[in-house]
Amino acid sequence: MKFSQIIAALAMVAASAGTALAQSQPPLTTPAEYALIMDYRTGEILYEKNARTPTAPASMSKLMTVAIVFERLKNGSLKLTDEFDVSEKAWREREGSSMWVRVGDSIPVLDILRGIIVQSGNDACIVVAENISGSEEAFVELMNRKAHEWGLNDSTFGNPHGKPDPNHKMSMRDLGILSRKIISEYAEYYALFAEREFTWEKIRQANRNPILDMVEGADGLKTGHTEESGYGLVGSAVMNGERRIVVVNGLSSERERSTESARLLRLAFNDFNTKTFFEAGDVVGDAEVFKGKQVTVPLIAHEPVKLILHRSLMDGARATIVYEGPVAAPIKENQQIGYLRVEAPSGPAREYALYAGRAVPEAGIWGKIGLAAKKLLAKPSGEAADTRSED
Repeated sequence: MKFSQIIAALAMVAASAGTALAQSQPPLTTPAEYALIMDYRTGEILYEKNARTPTAPASMSKLMTVAIVFERLKNGSLKLTDEFDVSEKAWREREGSSMWVRVGDSIPVLDILRGIIVQSGNDACIVVAENISGSEEAFVELMNRKAHEWGLNDSTFGNPHGKPDPNHKMSMRDLGILSRKIISEYAEYYALFAEREFTWEKIRQANRNPILDMVEGADGLKTGHTEESGYGLVGSAVMNGERRIVVVNGLSSERERSTESARLLRLAFNDFNTKTFFEAGDVVGDAEVFKGKQVTVPLIAHEPVKLILHRSLMDGARATIVYEGPVAAPIKENQQIGYLRVEAPSGPAREYALYAGRAVPEAGIWGKIGLAAKKLLAKPSGEAADTRSED
């Protein structure tokens, strides 16, 4: 029979664990039509507004083009010193942001990346597409395959640069997932996003990302703007060892994009805190034991119970030990017994596996006789104060 045991000893902890679960919406507002705040360490969505709706991502989708280059650098099929040739088609791609490449040039991969990341060059994206896949169309097919492979389920690509295209859509959630992947898997190249300027063809262009100078610890990632999409930004920063990712889109002006993305990124740190309730190896509670030399076995967590809390949603959570019990002896040390379920008033529960903190041998014949006698004298199980059956 499965038992759920409310942990009396955790009453104070459980009361303060209310918003550990990312889906509990904090009382934030934003003029952005689409918005997302993500915790980098866990990937949890701390706040969202239309974040799963595919929409025009503009130049923020250049992150996909960059990620494909990063992947090839990491697997060794490309080197930063390799050179990409510039076609006439890439040279003619001057509408919107441009690196100002020249037809016939051979440009090192490192500089092409800077042309995309710092200068947001549409022409540099065409250079990448043609040199990796042979044509822009073939590269778009690669982008869509990679989107499926990387779990970007709300994304479809029509070009490598983000100019208006009815087939070119991304959700804020997918942009957050992609940003997290870039930061975690391609850390050796991520520093390019923090470069403040890049000069090519004697044309110096500043990084378009305003939060680099507005938010402490900001180090990426990308802006975007078209008439269709409005003004958008994917940003990330580190404060006190924690990293957050913010994505916004559909803002009305460059100024509003700057102020709102910086405000949300600050709120991502100021309004959300990471709190550790149990360290790995801590005793969380006990499970009842049947036919054992001990009547209970301590339950330990092998990973920290480490939750992200919003200061406005700290009440109403509970921690519950769930296990099939009483657990029959013998029990091995570190045998998984059940799990700790942490629930908030809204949003999904989080579960942490619980393991036996010590071995419990089976009771001898005299111990079993003693257990049987105690069972005859025991009160009906329905009178137990802290245990209830669960379907």
